[in-house]
Amino acid sequence: MRESKVKKQERAEEIVSRLRALYPESKCSLNYKSAHELLVATILSAQCTDHRVNIVTKDLFQKYRTPTDFAYCSVTDLAKDIHSCGYHNQKAKSIQGSSLIIVEEHDEIVPGSLNELVALPGVGRKTANCVLGEIYNVPSMVIDTHMIRIMGLLKFTKTKDAKQIELEMMGIFKEKDWVNLTHLIIDHGRAVCIARRPQCGDCALVDLCPSSSI
Repeated sequence: MRESKVKKQERAEEIVSRLRALYPESKCSLNYKSAHELLVATILSAQCTDHRVNIVTKDLFQKYRTPTDFAYCSVTDLAKDIHSCGYHNQKAKSIQGSSLIIVEEHDEIVPGSLNELVALPGVGRKTANCVLGEIYNVPSMVIDTHMIRIMGLLKFTKTKDAKQIELEMMGIFKEKDWVNLTHLIIDHGRAVCIARRPQCGDCALVDLCPSSSI
């Protein structure tokens, strides 16, 4: 039976409520002290675990302390410094390129609009929405692999297209929950709804999930 939008919204609200009870400390798992550090960390996180990124940025942010440091550094040295995050040559170019624009066109301030952020090298909607939500408190939704997978399991979407999922979820979940939702889903995806072996028997959402094996 087809679920109405109102029913989806009601189910979504209950899901957020239960996840908040389970993960009250849920937040961005990348370590950063500034908007630019978050931007760099998020670029590094593509195809890489947040845990690995945090290990790398611990030293990286001691060596490169400002957007200017990244903008005018040796891209070869930067690639070596981030080597263990994977795709290090491309990520180094993206980090230097975006830093250069931030320094020369935005007075060292990371822009606070989606259009300006996605115009930066290596910055897509996922990275832009992360910065907007975490730094500028702009209602935004980060669609990562956990979100794509779990929103599909919850039958809130049928697509794997991140931008389409973002727009669909914005119509289902309350705006005040958008930023926190991704962190809640990531925590749940790591702890219970694990990709290769979902623990449906231990899941607090079991009665709200059409894909449950129970």
